[in-house]
Amino acid sequence: QVQLVESGGGLMQAGGSLRLSCAASGRTFSSYIMGWFRQAPGKEREFVAGISKSGGSTYYADSVKGRFTISRDNAKNTVYLQMNSLKPEDTAVYYCAADSRSIIIRTPARYDYWGQGTQVTVSS
Repeated sequence: QVQLVESGGGLMQAGGSLRLSCAASGRTFSSYIMGWFRQAPGKEREFVAGISKSGGSTYYADSVKGRFTISRDNAKNTVYLQMNSLKPEDTAVYYCAADSRSIIIRTPARYDYWGQGTQVTVSS
C-alpha cells in the first residue's frame, strides 16, 4: 500500500512557475513508476509526465514538453513537478500516481495509487 500526498499548488499568473511535490509513504517508493496527471473542470483526467523507478527516464505530454520537468528523490520518497512558463490552459487539479509496472504509461486506469490532488490556477 502506498499513500500519496500532493502539495505546492496555488494561484499563479501566466508565465510564472510552480513546483508541485508528492510525498509517498512506505519504504518501497523506488519500486514504483510515478506519474503526474491533471483534470480540468468538465474534462477527462490526462497524463502530464511520468518518471521511471530510478529516475533515469522521463516522458511528457506534448502540451507540457519543454515547460514542465518531472524528477524524483527516492531517498525522500518524493516526486516533483517543476512547472515553468505556465499558461491559463494549465489550470487543473494535479494528481500524482504510482504504478508498479515497468513501463511509463499514459493511461490513468493503469496506475495503482493516487493522491488527493492539488489545485493549480493560472490567470491570464
